[in-house]
Amino acid sequence: MKNLEIKDLSSWPVDVSTRPMVIAGPCSAETEEQVMDAARGIKAAGIPIFRAGIWKPRTRPNSFEGIGAKGLIWLQKVKEEFGLITATEVANARHVELALGAGVDILWIGARTTVNPFAVQEIADALRGHDIPVLVKNPINPDLELWMGAIERLHAVGLTRLAAIHRGFSTYQKLKYRNDPQWQIPIELKRRMPQLPIFCDPSHITGDRDLLEEIAQKSMDLNYEGLIIESHCKPEEAWSDAKQQLTPVALQELLANLVLRDPEAPNELVDNTLGELRHLIDDFDQKLLELLENRMQVAKTIGHYKKENNITVLQNKRWGSILEKSMEIGKKKGFSEQFINSLFKAIHQESINQQEEIMNS
Repeated sequence: MKNLEIKDLSSWPVDVSTRPMVIAGPCSAETEEQVMDAARGIKAAGIPIFRAGIWKPRTRPNSFEGIGAKGLIWLQKVKEEFGLITATEVANARHVELALGAGVDILWIGARTTVNPFAVQEIADALRGHDIPVLVKNPINPDLELWMGAIERLHAVGLTRLAAIHRGFSTYQKLKYRNDPQWQIPIELKRRMPQLPIFCDPSHITGDRDLLEEIAQKSMDLNYEGLIIESHCKPEEAWSDAKQQLTPVALQELLANLVLRDPEAPNELVDNTLGELRHLIDDFDQKLLELLENRMQVAKTIGHYKKENNITVLQNKRWGSILEKSMEIGKKKGFSEQFINSLFKAIHQESINQQEEIMNS
């Protein structure tokens, strides 16, 4: 795939001499007083970009869905009084028109919008001729192609200051976090679009202010360029997503605690040591693939036997026993349940695919 011509963060209207670039502010603009108080706190925390949701697409219709266009006037006052860069979410062409008219500096597209190519195209068409920075959140479902497609639609109309926001993915499973991070998806996005800056949204991944720092640190360890975090002067009184917001002072402490590591080896000795260890990883990966190949050969033999004896491909009791035993062994070896569950489900599914091909041949 041809790399998109995307400008780096130095082209954005903000100083990028320090990492991460931080966008912070309340989930929702509620009142003028609340917005100005939050902006004052964000300014004091040394954060250059102020975010506030003007329009809030909510899951249920009776939830607070944003203050609407009048909140844009408050963002203008934030710029005038505090000199902060402003950012807000847009979900349709009308939102774009109003936000641009109010002088909003940065826009983002939310997860519920990214999932709809028609909505993204409408926004892209409305942004044609305006090379404003636009961030694109991952879709609510784990679909990398949808995420990339949204970015490509924006690029196709001339936008070059683009970035992605990783906010996690919805899941029916009960997890530690509100949304499943599925780190492998943004990692793959970066591999396929290496020039694209990626921001992490710990607020929406965790849904819990007490977990924000560990996710923020994880994203820094993965060399993300920025963070977008929800901050409210009185989080417990927030009209939306109260549990995941923290005060500007607490946010400043969180940022101060982050350990920022160099993505490149500092010297030749370290680089050589890493090279040797990566050689070992490559060898183990090769052996893993060879073991999987051998396992699949056995699965194919079983498939032929099942076909000859008219036995179904899937035996739930046997599969349950494999998973249970693997979980027990994996836990003793220090692996997480999530990893073992995902690994063996993938292996089992491939075995089924191989056997079905034999059964239907």
